Amino acid sequence: MTIHLYQNDLPDGLSFGSIVAIDTETMGLDPRRDRLCVVQLSAGDGHAHLVQIARGQTRAPNLERLLADPAVLKLFHFGRFDIAMLQRAFGVRTAPVWCTKIASRLVRTFTDRHGLKYLLQELVGVDVSKAQQTSDWGSTTLTDAQRDYAASDVLYLHKLKIELEAILRREGRLDLAQRCFDFLPTRAELDLLGWDEPNDIFHH
Repeated sequence: MTIHLYQNDLPDGLSFGSIVAIDTETMGLDPRRDRLCVVQLSAGDGHAHLVQIARGQTRAPNLERLLADPAVLKLFHFGRFDIAMLQRAFGVRTAPVWCTKIASRLVRTFTDRHGLKYLLQELVGVDVSKAQQTSDWGSTTLTDAQRDYAASDVLYLHKLKIELEAILRREGRLDLAQRCFDFLPTRAELDLLGWDEPNDIFHH
C-alpha cells in the first residue's frame, strides 16, 4: 500500500481510470453543518490518494472535474453522505456513482451488517480497523494512523464491488440497484435542502 498526501486538490494529470473509489472524512455527520476535511481516492491499484481540504476552501478544480466526469464511475460506501458533503463543499454534482452499501442492503437481506468493516471481512477477506473513525480530521497534520485508516476506506472498494455485483446479478437485482445509484445525487441534494429525517418526502 502506498499513500500519497496532497493539500487542497489533486495534482494535475493524475488519472484513476474508469472507476475511482472515493470516501470523505469530516468534522461530523451533518453535511449542512460540518465541514469536509479529507477526500481519499483509489483506482484499486494499491495506491491511495488523500487530499486535505482547508477550512473555508470552496474550490478544488481537478477534484471537481473528476467528480463530474461522466466517463468515470465514482465508487462509494454510503455514497449518500459523501456526495452531499462534496456538493456542499464545492457545488459539484457527483455522477455517475455506485454504492456498496446500497448494493449490500439490496441482496444481503439476511443480515443487518452492512458496514464497510463487516463487508470487507465477509466478502473480501480483509480486516480493517475503525479506531480512527472519530478522530480529529480537521487537524492540519494527519497522523500515520489517520492516513492508514483513510486509505483503507478506499483501497478495497473495487474488489467489494465485484463481489456485490455478482450477487446482484445472481439475484436479479442489478437493474434495480442501478436505478438506485442513478438517484443518489438527487437524494443527497434533498438532504442538503432539508428533506432528510424527519421531513423525508418518501415517508408516509
